[in-house]
Amino acid sequence: MKQLRYGIIGIGNMGSGHANILTSGAIKGAVLTAVCDGFESKRDWAREKFGDKIAVFENAESMIDSGLIDAVVVATPHYDHPTEAIEAFAKGMHVLIEKPAGVYAKQVREMNEAAAASGKTFGIVYNQRMNPLYQKLREMIQSGEIGEVRRINWIITNWYRTQAYYDSGTWRATWGGEGGGVLINQCPHNLDLWQWTTGMMPIRMRAFCQFGKNRNIEVENDVTAYAEYENGATAVFITSTSDAPGTNRLEVSGSRGKIVIENDKMTFWRLREEEAAFNARNTEPFASPECWKIDIPSSGPSPEHAGILQNFTDAVLLGTPLVAPGEEGIKGLTLSNAMHLSTWLDGWVDLPLDEALHEAELNKRIASSTYQKPSTAAAETKPADLTGTF
Repeated sequence: MKQLRYGIIGIGNMGSGHANILTSGAIKGAVLTAVCDGFESKRDWAREKFGDKIAVFENAESMIDSGLIDAVVVATPHYDHPTEAIEAFAKGMHVLIEKPAGVYAKQVREMNEAAAASGKTFGIVYNQRMNPLYQKLREMIQSGEIGEVRRINWIITNWYRTQAYYDSGTWRATWGGEGGGVLINQCPHNLDLWQWTTGMMPIRMRAFCQFGKNRNIEVENDVTAYAEYENGATAVFITSTSDAPGTNRLEVSGSRGKIVIENDKMTFWRLREEEAAFNARNTEPFASPECWKIDIPSSGPSPEHAGILQNFTDAVLLGTPLVAPGEEGIKGLTLSNAMHLSTWLDGWVDLPLDEALHEAELNKRIASSTYQKPSTAAAETKPADLTGTF
């Protein structure tokens, strides 16, 4: 295979973005040959935008059966990511899904099993893994530069969303339409980076989600979570969509220092020796270990979505390792599922997560949601911005 022929399932905001990148010539070895969408307005946009250079279909099945594509990009609503992926694997497609991997871990685990059985390449659009800042953080943690991780704090509240945003679609911020709020919609990248950069998953979590805080919505838009790890480390994760101005500050403390990422800059406070070693030899009551403040130089801009598309293309054509394997989408999703479940049960949640219990609790909220998924026949009457939007 000299070129990887892509088809995009869902050409809303995200799908159209991928289409523009693939048709720009920026991705070596990739070509966009087809798109599909259930909304006529989206299909009309694709025909006007790309003319007869790209085939336009009403559904994924007909697009895949056309023989025009080798891989699909899934950019549909959250609940449909696993369903579309499983159907594509069954027909021999390579699959790249948008984030989140799905809404609940049990559903995503089934997708991962289908991917493994297919033998095809499976990726997820965790484009922030391409960001040099987070790549450097991961490298420094895994190399032992900051010693053993002891504490992680992330305040990520620069997601400001107005009531007008939530009112722009009846499906928005509903259990039936999106399956969650800030955790499932805005924060999947952060939840992924939390575990990817540190290489650690918590063993238990206690979370406090506030639903519709300062906004008229069903789902969570303000969250504070506390996590504990097997090595004794702890983490606090805070997020909101109503803080103005918001903050994005990630702090990772270890036995050899502390790294802070804020305002697109990384600062490393490096101890000259392990904290435990200093403590063992010190005899002065108010002494502290010598510390150097180091500004880590920038490695340049992040290639973002184009970087993920190029990496996925290279993985299929050249066997290049994936930066964001699709199977890893379940990890960040498990963190958000655990936060929901902890709040719903008003108590601690152990990890590995009780996925069946989470699904059962989620289904209770879906059943009473103001938004109920329309039938296929009625789908065209729903807002045309449903696919792949934030």
